[in-house]
Amino acid sequence: MARTPPARAVTLSDVARLAGVSVATASKALNGRDQVKDTTRQRVVDAAEQLSFSPNPIARSLLAGRTGTVGLLTSDLEGRFVIPILMGAEDAFGAGQVNVFLCDARGDTIREQYHLKALLTRRVDGLIVVGRQTDPRPSLGHDIPVPVVYAYAPSDDPSDLSITPDNVHAGRIAVEHLVACGRTRIAHITGEHAYAAARDRAEGALAALKTAGLELVGDVMYSDWSERWGRDAAAMLLTRHPEVDAVLCGSDQIARGVLDTARDLHRTVPDDLAVMGFDNWEVLTTNARPELTSIDANLKHLGRTAAQRVFAALDSVELGTGTEYVEGRLVIRGSTVPRR
Repeated sequence: MARTPPARAVTLSDVARLAGVSVATASKALNGRDQVKDTTRQRVVDAAEQLSFSPNPIARSLLAGRTGTVGLLTSDLEGRFVIPILMGAEDAFGAGQVNVFLCDARGDTIREQYHLKALLTRRVDGLIVVGRQTDPRPSLGHDIPVPVVYAYAPSDDPSDLSITPDNVHAGRIAVEHLVACGRTRIAHITGEHAYAAARDRAEGALAALKTAGLELVGDVMYSDWSERWGRDAAAMLLTRHPEVDAVLCGSDQIARGVLDTARDLHRTVPDDLAVMGFDNWEVLTTNARPELTSIDANLKHLGRTAAQRVFAALDSVELGTGTEYVEGRLVIRGSTVPRR
């Protein structure tokens, strides 16, 4: 059964929106500055109390004698994963409180070292290193004078702190949802076997099937993370195993391809065939017909957690080591609704 995701932290932007003022005005009002009218200040204070908002102590500590900057070093060329992680990190310390320097290493080690030196020259207070996949990446080492947290792609050094999606749990809750919808003949089409995300999601899916007393239809089908692979794989699968009543796909791109082939073969989704993806990439899931059920990796929460750990370390809280996992959440749409 899917766990309830943690509630989103209230930010200064929320307070400003409720009070009908700018973020800058809300900040001045809550910090007691005299450039704000008494009536406006009271409106902001009332809004903060209504939302149970309290100024983030991490942000305040940064502004007291530190540079108030953090470096976010990424190799995610498309921005598919780094943008929600960045948004979550910004939420952790409140809008307008901390500046984030975003640097794209483009998957190049030399460029990454160049950006790292540039960020340290700017005297950033901490670093968040974001990978483009969940496979372990090389550690930056332990000579860096600021706290470092690895997000999405874990460090290959267990003495570093890494925060990454729990893809095994994601595969498990995906199958649990399909079984709850009455599906018993489930197949799995996914991406490249070399990717940890593909293997981990398959592991969780197989474990959930075993718990339910079911077996996967055929073998796990590994190949590209693409709509074309989804179309081709679905054509092979549904020809060999026409009894299939659900296809769990390793990504939303693959799921879109499966939907195309199901339509070509006159398999009605979801009545005849349930189709489900991963990543909850809304440009794909909400524009599919029917809209795609998917597993959201909770990347904003992941980014928020990474930022909180970085800045807590600045207040002498031990950063920690090893890999911590963030559970995803099930987003149900029309492609898997229960049979009538």
